[in-house]
Amino acid sequence: MQQPEAEHTEEKKLVAGCLANDRRCQERFYRRFAPVAMRTCRRFTQNREEQLEIVNSGMLRVFQKLDQFQFRGSLEGWVRRIVFHALSDYVRKAKRQMTFLDISDLDGTRTQDALPNLYLEDVHRMIDLLPEATRDVFLLYAVEGYNHREIGERLSISEGTSKWHLSNARKKLKTIMDKQDPINTNRHAG
Repeated sequence: MQQPEAEHTEEKKLVAGCLANDRRCQERFYRRFAPVAMRTCRRFTQNREEQLEIVNSGMLRVFQKLDQFQFRGSLEGWVRRIVFHALSDYVRKAKRQMTFLDISDLDGTRTQDALPNLYLEDVHRMIDLLPEATRDVFLLYAVEGYNHREIGERLSISEGTSKWHLSNARKKLKTIMDKQDPINTNRHAG
């Protein structure tokens, strides 16, 4: 679905102002996209200080890379991706455990035992095992925060198909997690 022309023009002016180092434009840009970045971070950490640190780090990266954005897609989606990369780096540097899969509606005690022992790279490896269409829907939903209508529009599929792919991803990820060896997954085990 195409962005309304007025909004697209406004975003171009805002980006141009930021690139010209106009502090007011930079503040408007931050105020517009920081809540989007914060929603992304809230999916991964409940610690408010960590969320703010990640958002600020991510938004700094956004400003540093803003000249690379070419308006070929959604500016908001691009900002989300940059913030997600900042989040990934934060987790990797901090070597903290990462639990961001919403599997609360799944059965199985093994999954509940395995999940706290996963790290970001483990999760990435598991996601890479999913079929391409299922992986795309899962990432758009779980990582980038799109709803099923938006995913359907973006991938030219129905909302029902998007929901099916998400459900399929959860089932496949649960199966993969059930097969995880907790000794090999838990890097702190001696």
